[in-house]
Order: sequence, then C-alpha cells, then structure tokens
Amino acid sequence: DDATVDDGYGTLSGDCGVLDGAELGSDLARLFRNAINFGANAYDPTLLGDGAREVLDEGNLGGSSLESEAIAFEVLDRCEAAVLLKTEAEIVYQDSGGKKTDLLVEIQGETVGVSVTRAFHFPPEEPYTEAEAESLLSGKLDDVLLSADNASAADAWERSMLHVIAYDADY
Repeated sequence: DDATVDDGYGTLSGDCGVLDGAELGSDLARLFRNAINFGANAYDPTLLGDGAREVLDEGNLGGSSLESEAIAFEVLDRCEAAVLLKTEAEIVYQDSGGKKTDLLVEIQGETVGVSVTRAFHFPPEEPYTEAEAESLLSGKLDDVLLSADNASAADAWERSMLHVIAYDADY
C-alpha cells in the first residue's frame, strides 16, 4: 500500500501497512520500498519514537550502525506497528561468536529478526553501482539466514528481514 505517514519525526512514504499475518507467514522473499524524509531539519534523534530511542540507548555490539538501526525501527514502528522485543546486545545466541541480527521485533503477532545495512559509499554523489549492491546484498542476505540459525531457542524467529537504508532513491 503506497501511503504517506506524517505522525512522527519525518515523513514516511511508500510501502506502509503491508506486513500482515499472511505476508509474514509466507516463505516467499519480498521487496518493499519506503522512504523517510526529515526535511531541511538536521537529524535529531530526540525526535524519534520511544522504541527508536530505546535502540539508541541500549547500544549495539560495535560498529557505526546504531543510528541506522534506530531509523529502521522508527520506520517499522510507524509503518507496521512493530514492537521492539530486543536489541542486538540483548538477543541470546547459541554461538556468541556467530552471526547476529540487529533487532528482534514483533509485527502482527510474529517475531521477526531484523538486520540493518546501509547502501552508501563516498563520495555519495557518485553512482552506486550494481556490483556494489550485489556484493552488499549477497553477503547480508547470507548473514540474515546464519543469524536466524544461531539464535537461542528462547529468542528464535521464523521470519527474517533485511532493512536496507540507502543514501537516496538512485542507490
């Protein structure tokens, strides 16, 4: 469903309200596109919703992806009424050295493991190539499946999601 959602920080547009029980129970891979536009204002994490701010407060296991994870949750919360169950550091795994996911959420009563990645390179004005996209997505999609297999029984999920944050529509 192509929608525009204005309630909250930034304007969301694109596929919103599309994840129902049938969609989440399906074995088919799907692609949904949406965008969040913060307008001319500088990014201000204090204006994000409670769940996104919790992601920021809890932190992650390292790297520079924390703000991307918070924005991914903001989109899922506002578009799909997602409930944050656990952040990256709270999810329990069988092998602590194995692949991990960024967020554990509930959507329509289903537990979903959400991995977040960014499609970006420097300088951002230069085209993002198909080869770059293929390399990023093939590695991340493999990792999504490995992290689901690595989850403890208590934190297991049946449906995984790769949430890609892109620099702009061309990316």
